[in-house]
Amino acid sequence: MTGAAPVKPQTAPSASPASPATLDPVALAAELIRAPSVTPHAADALELVARWLKAGGYRVERLTFETGGVPIANLYARIGETGPNLCFAGHVDVVPEGDAAQWHHAPFAGTVENGVLHGRGAVDMKGAVAAFLSAALAFGRPAKGSLSFLITGDEEGPALDGTVKVVEWLKERGEVIDHCLLGEPTNPDALGDAFKVGRRGSLSGVLTVKGVQGHVAYPHLADNPIPRLLKLIGELTAAPLDHGSDFFPPSNLEVVSVDVGNPVFNLIPAQATARFNVRFNDHFSLATLKSEIIRRIDGAGLTYDLEFQTGASQSFLTAPGPFTELVAGAVEEVTGRRPVPSTSGGTSDARFIKDICPVVEFGLVGRTMHKVDEATPVADIQALTAIYGRIIIRYFATFA
Repeated sequence: MTGAAPVKPQTAPSASPASPATLDPVALAAELIRAPSVTPHAADALELVARWLKAGGYRVERLTFETGGVPIANLYARIGETGPNLCFAGHVDVVPEGDAAQWHHAPFAGTVENGVLHGRGAVDMKGAVAAFLSAALAFGRPAKGSLSFLITGDEEGPALDGTVKVVEWLKERGEVIDHCLLGEPTNPDALGDAFKVGRRGSLSGVLTVKGVQGHVAYPHLADNPIPRLLKLIGELTAAPLDHGSDFFPPSNLEVVSVDVGNPVFNLIPAQATARFNVRFNDHFSLATLKSEIIRRIDGAGLTYDLEFQTGASQSFLTAPGPFTELVAGAVEEVTGRRPVPSTSGGTSDARFIKDICPVVEFGLVGRTMHKVDEATPVADIQALTAIYGRIIIRYFATFA
């Protein structure tokens, strides 16, 4: 019996800006993948987004910030002049591909094979950017209200000159966003599993105990800091911080390293250091969490140094209401699944956007994000485009 001919991998066609209403989201995503944009070098991918939005009638602002020492490209685009303003937020920067030889398809080729789009950023999150672009351009200009895009090139990196700076720029010019949909991959297994209605906060710290260096054979002439550091760690981790809340799991403190910088066996070290991170829920603010950590460490009655790191973030929640119901309903219409409201996972740029408007996150299935052979089914991009299209229609029917 003759076997079937193997399916030849194909490169998805390029998207032309000539007729934006008919842009194929898979073609858009593939072309974005072909514009390598490892943080902080996302300008070429953002130029594609700007070109497509300009062709669709959007007013496009290119915003570059450089407080972190490297120029970071960002974009804000809007169609319509009045409220309400529904904004789609996302990023086109990606993490490095690692060893390209380990990939079954070239990481920046945008290859489609057997109904799957392959490439770095397919899931996180060029696929979602392309899906919302396609949905928004097909919808056109709202009869009342506005559609906008906030796209950054600095989400996967330090996040110093990306969304946080665009939010500051929006505030300074009095630009109002009423609601935001962020396209991060939110689904653990299948499209429609979950959407994010909040995120835990994050706080990191460095705990140091100083001693006196000396020979292990003469401990009376030295002071070993390690037992005291271990006692302090025990105070930090002995009891749960809390037991969770209505929308959040329990806050969690993890010690991620204990270091003395000592490669030999006959030397008592001069100091010992522990590094830790806390992912915390709405039982705490940054101030109250810091106070609780200090209270626990002080309970040991020992001398120590504690330094909290910059870049900490607060927890936040978009409370159940018309906007969260609108998003969940659109997802259920397309997928047949009622998405579970979730606050799990790490941080996202929603931590900046929540300062100016309610924000909900919904995107693709995240199983391959940041991995070798990152990929997403073509059908998921198409279904996500349909979901975003329904969200847009529902939004202006509800809020305009």
